[in-house]
Amino acid sequence: MARRPVTWYIATPADGIIEMSRHAGTPVNLAANVGQVVDHPKPCTNLWFDESPFSYFRMVKCVGETLEDTGIWPVTWPIRLWIVEPVGETGNWSPHHYPYRLLAHQIRVIEETEPWPALGARGREVLDVVHRQIPQRAAQWAADWDADPEGMRERLWNWELCGGQNSGSGKWARAMALTTSHSRRESAAQRWSERLARDIVDQALAGTDVSRNARHYASGRAADLTVAAQHQARFDAYILDSLRGNDLNRVVVA
Repeated sequence: MARRPVTWYIATPADGIIEMSRHAGTPVNLAANVGQVVDHPKPCTNLWFDESPFSYFRMVKCVGETLEDTGIWPVTWPIRLWIVEPVGETGNWSPHHYPYRLLAHQIRVIEETEPWPALGARGREVLDVVHRQIPQRAAQWAADWDADPEGMRERLWNWELCGGQNSGSGKWARAMALTTSHSRRESAAQRWSERLARDIVDQALAGTDVSRNARHYASGRAADLTVAAQHQARFDAYILDSLRGNDLNRVVVA
């Protein structure tokens, strides 16, 4: 049986320039070189050592890890995702620890593709949470905390350590998500999504008088909600309801 061709990816900011090449003062614009072979402007002489901030092209075959080690900061969206092909000699820091990575001094830029898979197999759903759901919920999460800080602190403690009748503990659910992201090669996707979610909360609560603890609580709720979206097709309700904070949403009637 013929082996399935490997697809290699590189992520860039919206202008198409590899961020590490920008930092090194030798910007490489993938958007301007679609269909072309691009030579590294200053390749390392000792393969594959970091002799400068940008010593080689870095690409990955697991699209959920594309946003790892890009140099893009702060975390932003949209990004652009490119399918590339290595040309000439290639290498790897460690085939055992980084089997999904490849390093090269020449690449062919095949085409631009949709960026959402960089946030995992359910990247579209993650973006819906980030851009539509979190802005609508952030203020309520913060208000819930400030309305009863001691009560919410106790409920958060119970959620993190004990869970509820129909959902697991928050710490356990988060650990399951981290383990699954690692095994599915979507660790970078999860970290990026969580950071996007927290940034949206900061924007939604900017200029308000909510407390620092309320902001922190809302930020955590937002991050967990994106993780639930990322793994929606992989987990059952016992884990998903914990990540969604269903027990934290429930109003306790005396």
